[in-house]
Amino acid sequence: MTTEPLITLLIVDDHPVVRDGLRGMFESAPGFRVLGEAASGPEAVTRAAELDPDVVLMDLRMPGGSGVAAIRELTRRGARAKVLVLTTYDTDSDTLPAIEAGATGYLLKDAPRDELFTAVRAAAEGRTVLSPAVASRLVRAVRTPAPGNEPLSTREREVLTLVARGTSNREIARELFISEATVKTHLTHLYTKLGAKDRAAAVAAAYDRGILG
Repeated sequence: MTTEPLITLLIVDDHPVVRDGLRGMFESAPGFRVLGEAASGPEAVTRAAELDPDVVLMDLRMPGGSGVAAIRELTRRGARAKVLVLTTYDTDSDTLPAIEAGATGYLLKDAPRDELFTAVRAAAEGRTVLSPAVASRLVRAVRTPAPGNEPLSTREREVLTLVARGTSNREIARELFISEATVKTHLTHLYTKLGAKDRAAAVAAAYDRGILG
């Protein structure tokens, strides 16, 4: 009779109750062994180096140092451990940096027990694991052009050129034979595409990227 090899874990979370709960959950299930715990990003990096776990269960927002920074450092060091993010946050500002830093998977803390066990096994094998909500966000991010990558339309370029000359919205509308509301709409699109917050920033970004002059 063959037994599955043990998957060793490092649990990283700033809440002791969460760490205790996860430890109890995994230690009561066959095939897992918790090697240790950490309460911050920097401590996670240190403990991972000491314990060499198969999988690091990583929270993201911790007062003592973020999980993303820890993931990035583990990746830089070439750590053997696979990092599976386990957090309550699924916003773009959390998910994308974590994946880009090198996380193998990303789950939310409301994931069912069996789903978490399956995710840890998959992560240990190097397979990517994403909660449905996170997967949807990543697909949307890939499909949405980053600021500066989406080309400006001919009309947007005309508006931008006039803005660079210091022309007011009313004057732009009169010169291009469009309404002021339409001018404002073009400006909104320009700001989004150039990653700018106002007229001055849009003009500066356009010159910097060679769109103007």
